[in-house]
Amino acid sequence: MDIGQFTLANNVFAAPMAGVTDRPFRRLCRTLGAGYAVSEMVTSRPDLWASLKTSRRANHEGESAPIAVQIAGTEASMMAEAALYNIERGAQIIDINMGCPAKKVCNKWAGSALMQDEALALSIVQAVVAACEPHGVPVTLKMRTGWCQARRNAVSLARAFESAGVRMLAVHGRTREQGYGGDAEYDTIAAVKAAVGVPVVANGDITTPEKAREVLRATRADAVMIGRAAQGRPWIFREIAHFLATGTHLAPPLVAEVRRLLLDHLQDHYSLYGEGAGVRSARKHIGWYVKSLPGGEAFRARMNLIEDCAAQWAAVGDFFDALGAGTDRIPVAAATPPGTAQVHTTFDREVASQ
Repeated sequence: MDIGQFTLANNVFAAPMAGVTDRPFRRLCRTLGAGYAVSEMVTSRPDLWASLKTSRRANHEGESAPIAVQIAGTEASMMAEAALYNIERGAQIIDINMGCPAKKVCNKWAGSALMQDEALALSIVQAVVAACEPHGVPVTLKMRTGWCQARRNAVSLARAFESAGVRMLAVHGRTREQGYGGDAEYDTIAAVKAAVGVPVVANGDITTPEKAREVLRATRADAVMIGRAAQGRPWIFREIAHFLATGTHLAPPLVAEVRRLLLDHLQDHYSLYGEGAGVRSARKHIGWYVKSLPGGEAFRARMNLIEDCAAQWAAVGDFFDALGAGTDRIPVAAATPPGTAQVHTTFDREVASQ
């Protein structure tokens, strides 16, 4: 699968997640089989570009191509400027955020709130494409199925965005109104795929290799995008990629491998955030890794009291050493995220009835 001039390693992608998909996490996901990973969203407000948060999000040191940066905002000219700002700092693909359901984003009419104003949304896409085109930088976009159940307008927007020059569309199978509640639906993603010629990526509730295969079959999408299921289980990318290629499952990862991966991830994390912010922001990642493991909750409670990186790093190593003394591999319940029901779309039901 290609995005512009970039050929991707596979069709299993890491979804952009604010506060999660920073440079260390993206590098980890790519190492563990993700064919593509998009950054956390970067604001289009120039007055915030010098902030520590934005400077960290714009840091791509050691990151392999293609470097994809997601931008968020509400004004076409500012979004175009934000695209150029990030291109100057190494972005090779610009992704437009029209999928974030967070109130603090939507209240400013950014993220998925833009789907309510189709004219504004299209003007933003046109401005960003015009800014990126002279630099040979493809523009992609992530959106939801619509603002609410009564206004699922992803198909009409997808057609307009394709005509404006967007090179790939990722669709989360929920409306903004749903947030992350309820179940993702895939009929709308299938309809988007049928309506456009650019690659379409399916996102939402893809937690197992079997679910990834079912979603691809049901939607005819070109790729799947994994978000929350990768938190604490970044090896899910290689598991899905292997299953899609072979129809067989990989063994759960070795405890020793997970120990090494997490400790390396922490070192990379500390190098980006520094001592104080590093130890605090690493807690969520460590918590995700250990929450389903024997003794994980008790360890998490103790670990959250540690205030320096060296002690935190050593405590994680000790935890996995103790776990490895009792088992070679990560327990299956922790290695595999919980599955969901089999996927069917209206298209599948119509085919079955013929």
